[in-house]
Amino acid sequence: MASDDALSKTTGESAVSTIVNLAEEAKFASEGVKAPSDALLSICKSLIAGGVAGGVSRSAVAPLERLKILLQVQNPHSIKYNGTIQGLKYIWRTEGIRGMFKGNGTNCARIVPNSAVKFFSYEQASNGILWLYRRQSGNEEAHLTPLLRLGAGACAGIIAMSATYPMDMVRGRLTVQTENSPRQYRGIFHALSTVFREEGPRALYRGWLPSVIGVIPYVGLNFAVYESLKDWLIKTKPFGLAENSELSVTTRLACGAAAGTVGQTVAYPLDVIRRRMQMVGWKDASSVLTADGKSKAPLEYTGMVDAFRKTVRHEGFGALYKGLVPNSVKVVPSIAIAFVTYEVVKDVLGVEMRISD
Repeated sequence: MASDDALSKTTGESAVSTIVNLAEEAKFASEGVKAPSDALLSICKSLIAGGVAGGVSRSAVAPLERLKILLQVQNPHSIKYNGTIQGLKYIWRTEGIRGMFKGNGTNCARIVPNSAVKFFSYEQASNGILWLYRRQSGNEEAHLTPLLRLGAGACAGIIAMSATYPMDMVRGRLTVQTENSPRQYRGIFHALSTVFREEGPRALYRGWLPSVIGVIPYVGLNFAVYESLKDWLIKTKPFGLAENSELSVTTRLACGAAAGTVGQTVAYPLDVIRRRMQMVGWKDASSVLTADGKSKAPLEYTGMVDAFRKTVRHEGFGALYKGLVPNSVKVVPSIAIAFVTYEVVKDVLGVEMRISD
């Protein structure tokens, strides 16, 4: 009898435990809480989607990206590239198809993790900011405002930029060098090791400050404009652009194009200064600005403000927008393709957007 009672007791406890576990699982499911393995898989898929988006969008506009950098750093007294069409023709004529995509491997090696971290960080920052906003306002139904999206995008941009900045540094130098450059970096790792050995570890982060300052409006506005414009179109449904709370790929591309146009216009001067500061210390560069535009002495900047001052003094205010045309032609489709590719890949992988609404 005692054994029967013990067995009955054990069975009853097991049944109660099973019921409790089922109830907890149901509660977690209703609250949208995922198991740790599912959450990890979702994070990996989100990072993959962001990386694919970055690689596809940047490769699509690689020739324009290279031309932009060449225009940003060329000596005003030794002009080789006079504009977008002429510049692309010159690169094609002198360097061929390889010249059009020079530095793209390094660029993708940088942009893939950068894009993965950026998109993932934006979602996490958005959720955190929205949680704080709802708690502070006491309104659990509150939504992200454009300003809050700007803040989330800025956080994502800073994190992604800082994590991959040395790759951006060497990418700029690999992009600028030509077949006639005295110094030839053989690839990403050779460039990283050479700069580290000859110029020190701080050189790998030269130009970081204007990059971070520039990424705040650039990435912040990209996400804020894109997400806010999408929400507005879904809510107002102008011209029948939104059907069943969904936007077509073409409409989302247009939203991305608008976001890219606004962000790059505001942040472009800082991108020029960042690129020029990255060239400092590279004494064998083939087409780098000199202190007065004429001497053979390598250009030296004491900091971001000094770089602004020397650029404007020697070349005028317009120098801060050198390469803007190919950059505009590049950025608009690039940002659009990145946003849409990210969402499409996430749909394919079965990952839901995790920003709370």
